[in-house]
Amino acid sequence: MEHIEHVADKDRGQVQGIQFHAPVKAIEAETWPIDDVMALFDLPFNDLLFKAQVLHRENFPNADVELATLLSIKTGGCEEDCGYCPQAARYDTGVEAKKLMDVREVLNAAKAARESGATRFCMGAAWRSPKDRDMEKVETMVREVKAMGLETCATLGMLKEEQAQRLKDAGLDYYNHNLDTAPEFYDNVISTRDYQDRLDTLGHVRTAGLKVCCGGIVGMGETRRQRAGLIAQLANLNPYPESVPVNHLVQVEGTPLHGLDPLDPLEFVRTIAVARITMPKARVRLSAGRRQMGEAVQAMCFLAGANSIFYGDKLLTTDNPEAEDDKVLLEKLGLKTRGVVEKKAGGCS
Repeated sequence: MEHIEHVADKDRGQVQGIQFHAPVKAIEAETWPIDDVMALFDLPFNDLLFKAQVLHRENFPNADVELATLLSIKTGGCEEDCGYCPQAARYDTGVEAKKLMDVREVLNAAKAARESGATRFCMGAAWRSPKDRDMEKVETMVREVKAMGLETCATLGMLKEEQAQRLKDAGLDYYNHNLDTAPEFYDNVISTRDYQDRLDTLGHVRTAGLKVCCGGIVGMGETRRQRAGLIAQLANLNPYPESVPVNHLVQVEGTPLHGLDPLDPLEFVRTIAVARITMPKARVRLSAGRRQMGEAVQAMCFLAGANSIFYGDKLLTTDNPEAEDDKVLLEKLGLKTRGVVEKKAGGCS
């Protein structure tokens, strides 16, 4: 790894140490020490984006953007207390708890996503962890969506080893389980599970042979160093995730994090760039919060190395840009989607 001079976080008071939790697989040393990640965050903005863009072009010469659609297959009523989440039963956010969707409804949504250009279809359920009685129905969804030619992804909460294996056997490609934030900030956001619970699930996913989709949320009141701690934790997983969703907090009235000062948009762009540099071969996804960013900030994120977006007018329970608006933006920027690029190259998704 290229040496990077350590830079202190002078504007943010006393530096907080980052204690790394056990990665999915043991490694001899961190590939990205926290001070090196902080040094990236503290680079001049143009220098950071240039460095990220060079690595992005080296690893993704087609410069294509992946379109992924996320569907809430079971909404609301979650027993967890994640401070950002309108689906937690304990918060009054207007989200109605619903049962697991019918398989046919899910397949209709997947078909519509495919026809709109999506190549990956992610199914999300508001569970602490799936119950065995729900697994069979989810497995059927996975098999049928996979048969449509879409990549499959699911986010169902914490998994046991045997549940991860069942999803793999059903044809699941990716499992999403975010770390959310740095270990040292985690207790400020969630108390109903700990950081190691999340890492344990990622370990079960890797053991089953599934690809990992894992990222976090920024703008929850964390410091820059804590944002660096999240990126370092992700980058030091062995291996690092194949997909890294970076969410900008969408503040929902009724949740504990509603009313925070919003994160500076350029700080969000910096986070995208640092994710690209530290995880050069990952799909870095613009996830929640794009509707509040505007076109200019999204364009800078693509320049910084983002090459995947959640596509469709809903992101679980929060609003997302309309699909037509995304098509217009990508056309303005001259960016091709993954499916189009691979079709021209004679490949398949």
